[in-house]
Amino acid sequence: MNVELSPSTLSGAARAPSSKSYTHRAILAAGYSGGALVYDPLVSADTEATMRAVEAFGGAVTRESDHVDVDGFDGRPDVPADVVDCANSGTTMRLVTAAAALADGASVLTGDSSLRSRPHGPLLEVVESLGGRAESTRRNGQAPLVVEGPISGGRVSMPGDVSSQFVTALLMAGAVTDDGIEIELETELKSAPYVDITLELLEEFGIDAEKRGPDAAGPAGGTYSVGGGQFYEPTDGEYHVPGDFSSISYLLAAGAIAADPDEAVRVEGAYPSAQGDSEIVGVLDRMGADVDWNREDGVVTVERSTLSGIEVDVGDTPDLLPTVATLGAVADGETRLVNCEHVRYKETDRVSAMAEELSTLGVETEETAETLTIRGGDSELTGGAVDGRGDHRIVMALSVAALAASGPTTVSDAQHVDVSFPEFFDVLYDLGATLDRE
Repeated sequence: MNVELSPSTLSGAARAPSSKSYTHRAILAAGYSGGALVYDPLVSADTEATMRAVEAFGGAVTRESDHVDVDGFDGRPDVPADVVDCANSGTTMRLVTAAAALADGASVLTGDSSLRSRPHGPLLEVVESLGGRAESTRRNGQAPLVVEGPISGGRVSMPGDVSSQFVTALLMAGAVTDDGIEIELETELKSAPYVDITLELLEEFGIDAEKRGPDAAGPAGGTYSVGGGQFYEPTDGEYHVPGDFSSISYLLAAGAIAADPDEAVRVEGAYPSAQGDSEIVGVLDRMGADVDWNREDGVVTVERSTLSGIEVDVGDTPDLLPTVATLGAVADGETRLVNCEHVRYKETDRVSAMAEELSTLGVETEETAETLTIRGGDSELTGGAVDGRGDHRIVMALSVAALAASGPTTVSDAQHVDVSFPEFFDVLYDLGATLDRE
């Protein structure tokens, strides 16, 4: 699907979609349990992959109007009767790899062409060190994967700068092993707030896990551990998913660059949580945006503002890179995103994608291995035809940029918003965006 967007003025209120990160973890945690209700889940292409995986391991997932009813496999996954297709969801693939290592037999995991290019090697090595079997069929650390258990737990060492999802996967699975799992990180943990999300959710499901920061005598990235023999049991048998700040970031950026001068854009459902991407509020504030977050009511209000370029470290918030790059395209001066090498290993290389597509729209950009510089002050956002790269976050960021361009912009591959924010274009339209879906 292509979407053509014209320069637009926005106003009114929008509600944030539920968090994809929390939904993935909650669905799998409910699968590890004897059963649980997950309220306000984000139902998207990615989270549906996790639901299918829970069913492949012997659980059942029934969708209701405002929740999903998960009949879990009670900590002991069955060996899947067929290949587990994780589609485009890297989170599903990583979390399911550890779950498969608990099954008494071999599981085969695969996904689409994008997912089959993403790295899993460190997680496979850890499963092997715990006594399981974990192989890449092409021997390159990429899917398809063959994983065989059961593992009983133990102490492992791994790098922390490839994916925080490896840590999440091991903590979630480790709780139901006999011995638990302790993870020593050899390097600094990138995207650490996502593991904070995991720890928060595990606590909600009755699981004790902990982190110990790096010190002079310990591993460079600190240690995470979870005791074995635990049971997943959420309070009253239910869990409520919070709003998603990764998705909220696009709405706030749209408000900052395209709100009606006389009326702000309000985003509801933005309650505090462990999500690192809530940093978007602080980023906007530092850029000079008129933004206010009422944490108690869960409402962020943003007005159209004159923005100035800043430096932003995305080491812990990789999903914000496309959003901040878009803000930089309309900001005065230079916006520099640093510590972003790991953002190249998402659905696409998001550093190059934003550099190249914003250049197509008339923006001066420069990239190195670990930085992306946007020179908004030296550029004019003109509009044009851009490639969404089959990546939901690239599609949404470029669509926001289109609102402030001087002419129409056509974004290809726009259907990929289904991965995390299926109603994205409906929400933009309701706020006043002029767009046409082809």
